[in-house]
Amino acid sequence: MAKLYTLLAAALVPISLLAQSPIPAPPQKGAILILGATAHIGNGTTITSSAIAFNKGKLTMVADATNIRIDRTQFSKIFDATGKHVYPGFIATDSQLGLVEVDAVRATNDQSETGALNPNARSIIAYNTDSEVTPTVRSNGVLLAQVSPVGGTLSGSSSVVQLDAWNWEDATVKADEGQHLNWPALRSWGGWDTGNPEQKGNDRYTKDIEQIQAYFNDAKGYAQLEQPSMSNPRFEAMKPLFSGKQTLYIHANEAKAIRAAVEFAVANQLKMVLVGGDDAWQETTLLKNNNIPVMLNRTQRLPAREDEDVDQPFKTAKTLYDAGITFTFSDDGAWKQRNLSFEAGQAIGFGLPSEAAVAAITLNTAKILQIDANYGSLETGKSATLFISEGDALDMRTNQVTAAFIDGREINLDNKQKELSRKYSEQYKRNK
Repeated sequence: MAKLYTLLAAALVPISLLAQSPIPAPPQKGAILILGATAHIGNGTTITSSAIAFNKGKLTMVADATNIRIDRTQFSKIFDATGKHVYPGFIATDSQLGLVEVDAVRATNDQSETGALNPNARSIIAYNTDSEVTPTVRSNGVLLAQVSPVGGTLSGSSSVVQLDAWNWEDATVKADEGQHLNWPALRSWGGWDTGNPEQKGNDRYTKDIEQIQAYFNDAKGYAQLEQPSMSNPRFEAMKPLFSGKQTLYIHANEAKAIRAAVEFAVANQLKMVLVGGDDAWQETTLLKNNNIPVMLNRTQRLPAREDEDVDQPFKTAKTLYDAGITFTFSDDGAWKQRNLSFEAGQAIGFGLPSEAAVAAITLNTAKILQIDANYGSLETGKSATLFISEGDALDMRTNQVTAAFIDGREINLDNKQKELSRKYSEQYKRNK
């Protein structure tokens, strides 16, 4: 019997190893230099032939290699990146990375709670560092992510994580940095099961907004109490909103909903970020005047309405850029986050300057998430969270990430999809 158990264990080891994500990288040991690459700083500027050095997880040099003399002996590893590109790690926003493994399998979904009002729900404690999805995203340069809950009216709090960690505590960059409010929709669908797939007006729209305001009034009143007679976990979770320590991410798309959401945030003196913003191009003056950043819905999609320009989703980013609005790009769910750079690249073809597109998914995002003191750009003193690409990382035809670092640690870029590619390529070779 003992031999049988031993044989079973031996047979299961390869399966269990294949089911795990790559082992997190150890701390950086020795200074590293990346030489000769075109460096995309993240703030809208570039260095054509750069020298980028980092040690103990921090950037120690970001310079023009043609203007300095470098002592190569002080580096334990040197990357010759001539003809390649270096970028700050891309940052995914409003993602369900680590919360959803397979969309169609309910048992692997942990992105929402039952009920409509769950400000006390914390996405960070559900974050799964062993997800097989995360390594596929890192392979395209996404090295940090905002992990956000979904569902209901108040979904809960999001957190920012770095994507190479043993557990959620190790992964956390900024915990519970914002609450997510899903603004009531102006229209609803009849539903295919009723035989009426047409949109119809939301008769409860005004009442829904009144209920949201009443809930926030109660929560604000609770926050002002020095010692509540009875603790309310939901209201406790909302206290940082009213003290300005948390951001309120309001998910809204239609112009009327955007106007109502901004009015709500201003009236309640809340720090707001608009998420979705399909019609943000119609409300640029309102957003600019109230200093509201935007996490844009994905560009690679159809327009929201039949009477809109077919390329409106491609053009919206340029409109916001021209208006001086801080914005970033977002994508759906978990696995689609690997397309983040290509969403930004789509907007380049419709007028957005290429370095503004890079900034949108690096420094702009870091500013919105308030982690820009350490992430989002290639500047001395900041975290060495960056990657090297063979070509333009925003162009799916040339993007090929060959090395990536999180806090100076060189991470493993292998993933399940690459493994399957090697497996079936080998089968093809054998059967050829």
